[in-house]
Amino acid sequence: MKPYKPFHIVLVEPEIPPNTGNIARLCGATGTVLHLVGKLGFSTDDRQLKRAGLDYWAAVEIHYWPDLPALQAAYPAARFIYTSKKAALSHVAIRYEAGDFLVFGKETKGLPDSLIDANPATSVRIPITGSVRSLNLSTAAGIVLYEALRQTGQLENEGSGTGD
Repeated sequence: MKPYKPFHIVLVEPEIPPNTGNIARLCGATGTVLHLVGKLGFSTDDRQLKRAGLDYWAAVEIHYWPDLPALQAAYPAARFIYTSKKAALSHVAIRYEAGDFLVFGKETKGLPDSLIDANPATSVRIPITGSVRSLNLSTAAGIVLYEALRQTGQLENEGSGTGD
């Protein structure tokens, strides 16, 4: 069995407390590290944030960063996968590696175009076939993370944990 190396979800300037709470719960359920970057659009004491994460906050390894360059400097050997509806690659077209940092932008603006343009080989989108512009941030994080977990074999022999 390969040694466990957790994935990391990075939220850059998240704005909506329930989204961050849901993603924290996702991180707790999968052993994924959560990184909150930049100015948050809410207080981490926010009642909605706590409610969305339920009583799972103790199961989440969470780190706070002033900006994305500070996080990247702390993990110089890490690979960062950027998510954007403007990326050329589908989220299933990339080969994920255990330990990847999955980066998501704020709900209203996403990640800067310049970041996506500078990293085309590590920028992914979730294909949308309907008429909506984008997916909810917590839904998108779950889709990308579970594809990464599937590809790296980290879902095998796991218990069923759907619902509560």
